[in-house]
Amino acid sequence: MACTEAYKEHIEYTFNAFCRVVIYYAAINAWRDRDRRRQREISFDYLTEEKFYPFCMSDTCFIDPYKQYPVTICGQRVILTNGELAEALSSLPEKKREIIYLYFFGRYTQQEIGELYGRCRSTVWHHIHSALHMLHKEMEVIFREES
Repeated sequence: MACTEAYKEHIEYTFNAFCRVVIYYAAINAWRDRDRRRQREISFDYLTEEKFYPFCMSDTCFIDPYKQYPVTICGQRVILTNGELAEALSSLPEKKREIIYLYFFGRYTQQEIGELYGRCRSTVWHHIHSALHMLHKEMEVIFREES
C-alpha cells in the first residue's frame, strides 16, 4: 500500500497536534504540582524574619556520655552508662538481678543458670522474662517522674 504525500502530511499534522496537547497538559500538571508544593513550603528567610527557630536542638542524652553508674551484682561491680537502667536494676529483687547478670553480662545459657540454681531451663526463662518485664515497668516509672 503506497502512502501518498497528502497522507504523510496528515500523519505529521496529527502527530504534531498530539505532541502539543501532551506538552500543554504536562505544563499544566507541572504548574499545579509547583503550586501545591509552594502552598506547603515555607522559605527559611521567612522563618528568620518572623521568629528565630534554631536549626539544631540540644538533647540531654548527649550531655555527658561518659558518666558511669556502678551497680554491684553477684559480688561483681558492673559499670553502666545509663543512669535510669542502673536505678531500675537496683530496684529489682536480688535473685532476679543475679539471673539478669548471669544471662546478659556473664553470657551463661538458660540451662547453665538453671543448673546453678537447681531449676529447669523453662523456670530460668520465666525469671528472665519477668525480670525484663519488671525493668520495663520501672523504667517507665522513672521516665514519667523525670518528665
